[in-house]
Amino acid sequence: MQRGALLDAARTLLSEGGTEALTFPALAERTGLARSSVYEYFRSRAAVVEELCAVDFPVWAAEVAAAMERVERPEEKVEAYVRRQLALVGDRRHRAVVAISAGELDAGAREKIRAAHGGLIAMIVEALAALGHEQPRLAAMLLQGVVDAAVRRIELGAAEDPTDITEAAVTMALRGVTHP
Repeated sequence: MQRGALLDAARTLLSEGGTEALTFPALAERTGLARSSVYEYFRSRAAVVEELCAVDFPVWAAEVAAAMERVERPEEKVEAYVRRQLALVGDRRHRAVVAISAGELDAGAREKIRAAHGGLIAMIVEALAALGHEQPRLAAMLLQGVVDAAVRRIELGAAEDPTDITEAAVTMALRGVTHP
């Protein structure tokens, strides 16, 4: 129960203030625990980050996978892949993962994030192969780059409406992947 409260507080801190806001004193204050109690659950900030990735990223990835499973054609799968990720931008779990990704982390935490992103990219490889891409994994990584750029644009509160950013990203993705 305390661990869950600490993770929830960490999500809030990360989504509100980025990795700089994720401190043990802030976690203690948000949860009402003594600072020393926080250390009983996590040995470091990186350990908190690693657990958040282990808990939240699979949920996020499952939502993307479910959206892709609801459609048939490879083009529809690409569209679902892009749209669902961008729809999750406002979710605290996503904001925390973005804040984590942007922060200064130790090698172990960075590797866990890379592995989680690799799983996300693997979801779209089959659809890209079905569209005729000779290097579908490379195409998937580039497609994810479009998604990541759109996520950053939305997260920054860009001048464009998030709906316009999403539509532009979907159009760019579909045009790019359907003409290998």
